[in-house]
Amino acid sequence: MQDKGLDFKHKEVVNIKDGKRLGYVQDVCADLDTGIITSIIVPGSNKIINIFSSNNDIVIPWKNIKCIGDDLILVEI
Repeated sequence: MQDKGLDFKHKEVVNIKDGKRLGYVQDVCADLDTGIITSIIVPGSNKIINIFSSNNDIVIPWKNIKCIGDDLILVEI
């Protein structure tokens, strides 16, 4: 079975500014007219307080992605 280059859901996202693991990619946003990926989304914090908030996902713009490896995405946020 071949590995797909855009299979982001199996890649962990790490912030290079503080080394914090942000989690695994939950979704990818793209411009439907051009087909260009504009951002990736990782789940926000799992703190109990956030259960009541409507949306705590972290949206990371494509320009903040610094490196995409086999199982890791390095971002600067």
